[in-house]
Parts: sequence; C-alpha cells; structure tokens
Amino acid sequence: MDTLFIPNENDFRRWIRDAVKECLENTSIKSAQPADPQQEPLLTRKEIAGIFRISLVTLHDWMKRGLPFHKQGGRVYFLRSEVLEYVKQKRKPSFKPLGE
Repeated sequence: MDTLFIPNENDFRRWIRDAVKECLENTSIKSAQPADPQQEPLLTRKEIAGIFRISLVTLHDWMKRGLPFHKQGGRVYFLRSEVLEYVKQKRKPSFKPLGE
C-alpha cells in the first residue's frame, strides 16, 4: 500500500520561500553581469537634454516627432546611438527637384 502525503500550510510556505529565493538568486546573478559586455547603457532624459543642451520640454517635443526612446518601469530612457542616428537623419537637408 502506497503512503499518501498531504502537504500542510507550512510545507507550502517552505516551497514558495525556496522557489522565490532561487529565483532571486538567479536574477541577481544575471543582472550583475550584462549578457553582452558591449551593451550600450541607457541614458535618462536629463542626460540626453544635457548632451544636446536643450530643455526637457524640447526633448519631449523631439520624442513626439519620432526621437526613439524606451520605457522601463514607467521611466523613459534612450540609447545614445539611436539618438545620434536620429539627429543625423534630421539634419540632412531634404532637396526637392525643381518643378515639384
């Protein structure tokens, strides 16, 4: 005859605590070491505004016009390379052929 194991509340608490602890340990190891050492750091709105010497209001206007940005945890971040590429594209003069 097989023995039937019925877990009690303390068993469930221990299992959950162990599972959460394991997840946190795995997550902290991954976040401490970036997956790609060449990975570009995210810049804040204030840092980007400082680089271009513009106000946060102007930066917000640029974002509305298509400046690439990323949201994480309700905050806005930028990748320097994406911002520089966007600015380069916007600075190129757009020539229209005569007669159009």
